Amino acid sequence: MRLCSFSRDSRRHPGLVEGDHVVPLAAHDAIDIIRGADPVAGGDPIPLADVVLEAPVLPGNALAIGLNYRAHAAETGQQPPAEPVLFAKMRGTYNRPSGPVVHPEWTRRLDYEGELGVVIGATAHRVPVAQALEHVFGYTCVDDVSARDRQKAEPQWIRAKSGWGFMPMGPWITSADEAGDPQDMRIRTWVNGELRQDTNTSDMIFTVAELVSFASHVFPLEPGDVITTGTPSGVGVGMDPMRFLQPGDVVRVEISGLGAIEHAIVAP
Repeated sequence: MRLCSFSRDSRRHPGLVEGDHVVPLAAHDAIDIIRGADPVAGGDPIPLADVVLEAPVLPGNALAIGLNYRAHAAETGQQPPAEPVLFAKMRGTYNRPSGPVVHPEWTRRLDYEGELGVVIGATAHRVPVAQALEHVFGYTCVDDVSARDRQKAEPQWIRAKSGWGFMPMGPWITSADEAGDPQDMRIRTWVNGELRQDTNTSDMIFTVAELVSFASHVFPLEPGDVITTGTPSGVGVGMDPMRFLQPGDVVRVEISGLGAIEHAIVAP
């Protein structure tokens, strides 16, 4: 299943992507399907070219993981953490896969972070690692846009990680049964056509199962919640010299089996 949300005629609808068409669903929204409602068609297939794909789900909670790839820790000169570094992305960050992302005037160091997003399918509270993937509905592509100067200067990361539109995601959610092993996915990020990140999720320090279990011991995870699992090496802050995003840049994040998102950076 490839579950999406799309807008047409100024309304948001859930749908299933089949080939180059989307089948509108009778459900109220994507979370209904994630919770287990049958994906009953609510209309005739529509060409994807005739709709605008939105963020596939509007999660109640979006949690993110810092420093979760070995090579990324090395490029930033940091030791791998002893346990997952957990932070939140606020609701105003959720963005359609095509963006755009506004470059705020309060940062000079805007960076990209291509990431695997995990969508919770069943309430998870204090679940053991061995059972954690049973609570996952599926996977999606995310760009965890980050203001590096704010991240370094401020004791909490709300502004650095939750600027308006700082979480493009999509293009849809690929269900876990179709996505395959989350620890064997190729993740790549391009900026203006230049390949910057090219890694396999096997380089994660903490696996998806470990992250879901860890987060579920903080508070209950609910259907539709999203966990972004950290970024690989190749980010702008890790380059010498550092290279940050500017208005006019285009970022593309692609994960094997899940599709790709592509968005522009625009001036305020």
